[in-house]
Amino acid sequence: MNRFSIYLLFSGLVLSLLLTGCETVIDAKLDTGPTQLSVDGTLTDLPGPQSIRLTQTAAYLDNGTPPPAIGATVQVRNNNGRNFSFTDPDNDGYYVWQPTGKDTLGRIGQTYNLNITFQGETYRATSRMNRVPVVDSLVFSKQKINPLSSTEGYQAEFFARDLPGATDYYRIRYYRNGTLQNKPRDIITVKDGSFPGSADTDGLVFIRPFRQSVNPDSLYNLNDTVKVEIMSLTPEAFEFWQQLQNQITNGGLFATPPANVPTNIINTNGNGRRATGFFIASAVRGRTARVAGENLRTK
Repeated sequence: MNRFSIYLLFSGLVLSLLLTGCETVIDAKLDTGPTQLSVDGTLTDLPGPQSIRLTQTAAYLDNGTPPPAIGATVQVRNNNGRNFSFTDPDNDGYYVWQPTGKDTLGRIGQTYNLNITFQGETYRATSRMNRVPVVDSLVFSKQKINPLSSTEGYQAEFFARDLPGATDYYRIRYYRNGTLQNKPRDIITVKDGSFPGSADTDGLVFIRPFRQSVNPDSLYNLNDTVKVEIMSLTPEAFEFWQQLQNQITNGGLFATPPANVPTNIINTNGNGRRATGFFIASAVRGRTARVAGENLRTK
């Protein structure tokens, strides 16, 4: 056996030992820590009941449904001194305010203060209901799923104009046949009808990427019903949605370390248990159209 062969044999033995040494199983035990109150509350100026969902956080590796926070006292007060009481009639963590007649909770320009008492702790949050533009139109055009496919569908495009005179923040939501589309890619946030940091678009029509952002991966079928909503946001709520999307899509080779998403839910006791989630007051304007007839356009 020559020197080269002996070198290869020795190298193979060393590599084998190294690989065998990598088979050690490490049983990591994560400290779950105390549970926290989690708040999911978006109040609007739309008619009908308004709800705030309260849950309790679960362990990091627990993929089950978070347990509801039952037995809380939930109140909302606007800057005009009117109080709105939210109750949980089904004991499922959904606290609901029921209007009387055609009354609505939300008013553009008003500020809303949330107060929650739960397990001896008091939590507060504040949000202002900002203005929002109307959706002028919603149309559809036939498209291929992708340039290499023969499969076709219908692509939606809505038109709306940013309100002039100030910086405005919005969230766009859309529904297909009555079902909210809520994949991570469907968290769509807009600043003055465009991307943050882009050219000054104050008062202009929303740019095309946002006008066409309301489409599922498979596009729409003929006779589908599509609803598009624009919701007003405060700068803080805009940042919350942006960071939330970043965290739930944070993966792959170039993933960054996970970070806490901001919250505006504050415990009045600085030494008490912290909360998660966000409280938002949002004005909503929308439009619904069917993929048919007068709503179809050619390129």
